[in-house]
Amino acid sequence: MTPGRQPQRRLHPWHWTRRSLPAALSLVTTLVLWEALVRLFQIPSWLLPAPSGAIQELWREWPVIAGHAQATVIEAAAGMLLGIALAVPIATAMALRPLLRQAVYPLFIISQTIPTIALAPLILVWFGYGMLPKVLVVVLVTFFPLVVNLVEGYRQTDPRMAQLLLTMRARTWHLLRYLLWPQALPSFFAGLRIAATYSVTGAVVGEWLGAAQGLGIYLVRAAKSFRTDRLFAAIAVIVLLTLAIFGIVELLARLTMRWRTDAALRRHGATPQP
Repeated sequence: MTPGRQPQRRLHPWHWTRRSLPAALSLVTTLVLWEALVRLFQIPSWLLPAPSGAIQELWREWPVIAGHAQATVIEAAAGMLLGIALAVPIATAMALRPLLRQAVYPLFIISQTIPTIALAPLILVWFGYGMLPKVLVVVLVTFFPLVVNLVEGYRQTDPRMAQLLLTMRARTWHLLRYLLWPQALPSFFAGLRIAATYSVTGAVVGEWLGAAQGLGIYLVRAAKSFRTDRLFAAIAVIVLLTLAIFGIVELLARLTMRWRTDAALRRHGATPQP
């Protein structure tokens, strides 16, 4: 070992297990109480199925649900990627041109006062019942948190650092590459986490109003046939898909912002390896 250098340590796996243990225990407790109450009061399955009944229905209907889930995932992923492709350049332009931000930012806020459930039928009327309107609904629900968080991330940049780069004859793309974008990354991923949780919901809302395939139309059919167990099975799949997309975003954030991960390791007494 090199003199003066501390031994490198990583966080023990038990640390991450301990952090997720309370949530897991809370979930298991809720499911156990739910199961016990349904059995104790003999609640009919069409009114409130037991978790075991929903799991059994999920197992029986899995081939059908998996096909609908695939369509929903494609729509959610395509909509979120398109939302990112629109939000990043627009937010960057608003950060570089304050007059543009003053003109456009209030319009974005006003757009969020209109319920998505009210805009979705118009999108279906304008673009039909194919995949495109569902993707556009996802863009609507993911675009705003991405733009707002990224703009705020840009605004939090120290203006003295920007002035220093300008005195060194830095161009606009230098400011973006070496100062604005790195400083705004935490805010961008904060917005991306919110967008990830909204993406599947947006796709389901679009399918709910009209679709040939997807978890939204599956929910409509289950509700009309009073198959509450299938409703809960589909809801469980929606939750799992949302958590999976959120986990992918979290992984990308950790890989992209390694300096923040290293700082977190040091706060917990571990030294990150190079």
